[in-house]
Amino acid sequence: MIDSFLEYLRSLNRSDHTVINYGVDLGQFAEYLEGAGVEEASQVSRDHVRGYLRSLLGYGFAKTSALRKLSSIRGFTGYLKEMGIIGEDPCAGVRGPKSPQGLPRAISYEDVKRLIEEGPEGRDSFRDRLVLEVLYGSGLRVSELCALDWDDLDLEERWIRVTGKGSKGRMVPFGFPVQGLLFSWREMTGGRGPLFPGKRGALRMTSRTVHRIVTSCAKRVGLWGVEPSHVEAQLRHPHAGGGCVPPGGSGADGA
Repeated sequence: MIDSFLEYLRSLNRSDHTVINYGVDLGQFAEYLEGAGVEEASQVSRDHVRGYLRSLLGYGFAKTSALRKLSSIRGFTGYLKEMGIIGEDPCAGVRGPKSPQGLPRAISYEDVKRLIEEGPEGRDSFRDRLVLEVLYGSGLRVSELCALDWDDLDLEERWIRVTGKGSKGRMVPFGFPVQGLLFSWREMTGGRGPLFPGKRGALRMTSRTVHRIVTSCAKRVGLWGVEPSHVEAQLRHPHAGGGCVPPGGSGADGA
């Protein structure tokens, strides 16, 4: 079943690196379950998942590594439930070890790939991925992202007109992957008014919603240090001097 899940990930165009990481994480979990006498996926319980996390920490794995492995297991058990192979998700209600406090010096390229490719879930997953791609690929502030209208974009030439503090304007490039997502988003939303409309009658998406998107996606992939109050510093780091991706490129896929 692990092999079929990995094939499913490939069908979603997940990177080879991502698929390999899933395979390693799930293979280790399968070895633990075999040692615990589990023979069928339907036999896996929350206690098994919690016991595996405790064993990882007991063997000296960092909390961040345990959180990443839990994210892989969640993806797998969610797939099994969706396919009707199991009736109840054994990861439901399982909380990972409390992550370390503080910020890393920079969010790495591989971290960004995982955040963007694996973080978004649910009915708003396309919107959430686009939010992350634009934030990382353009270096916009969250407030600038929320203020964007379709009229501020030149999709053909791949430019965003941004009005910053003091009504000062600047032109910001974006890469081909973001361009493709924006074309699809325009078809989905009609391409008029705010780039990211709000919900429940709100005109546009709020900064609070963006912070919630980033934080929830970061938790799903086991990243630490990506807190709402630090979201701009984390996702804008390459554009502030980290140099992780080329200007105008996409954090996940390149220009």
